[in-house]
Amino acid sequence: MAHDAPPSLTRRAALAALLMAGASALGTAMIPTRRMADRRGPFKLADAVPASFRGWTLDNRARGMVVNPQTEAMLRRLYTETLERTYLRGPGERVMLSIAYGADQSDVSLQMHYPEVCYPAQGFQLNNRREDVLDLPMGRLPVRRLETVFSTVRHEPVTYWTVIGDELTMSGLDKRLAEIRHGLQGEIVDGMLVRVSSIDANTANAFSLQDQFIRDLLISLQPADRRRLTALP
Repeated sequence: MAHDAPPSLTRRAALAALLMAGASALGTAMIPTRRMADRRGPFKLADAVPASFRGWTLDNRARGMVVNPQTEAMLRRLYTETLERTYLRGPGERVMLSIAYGADQSDVSLQMHYPEVCYPAQGFQLNNRREDVLDLPMGRLPVRRLETVFSTVRHEPVTYWTVIGDELTMSGLDKRLAEIRHGLQGEIVDGMLVRVSSIDANTANAFSLQDQFIRDLLISLQPADRRRLTALP
């Protein structure tokens, strides 16, 4: 014959069930549901980045120069929008620009791919990596420098930075903290990766040219577009 559970045990079981239900509801309520990209409004990289500025002009003949290990189908899945251009200025002054924008950084499978992964995936050797800061009229821009080489022939120094939401981030921890801060406000962050490179065996010369290109580009952008690409005013 079955015996009824003591009243105290029944109450504890009911309280435990109530607490679990509350924790589940709280966890669901804390899951971000609003995309930061939607709040910010429409944004087109091709419209934001000018085709010519401060002596730099597009090199429309330079096809296939920008390193990109992903197929077009993969790019469409990973990023909301990408922009790949090559710019010319004086003799021998050629800089490649690659920008990848993702409106949703909450899904690990959709998060941006960093140059440290992209270049080796294309057969490049990564010889050096370091942090640096560019002093610009609108503020200080933290960047990462890479020295890459393909088959001892193509030396391609790289400068890049990333923006998560409205914050510059240069590490996985910075990125995660930015995601958490926005997530606590119910927002799904977007992400931007801006990469500048040039083919030059003289690394110091390459980085100097890239710095000048970055300054010229950012000065030429509209303030709202510059904030999206750099989180700087």
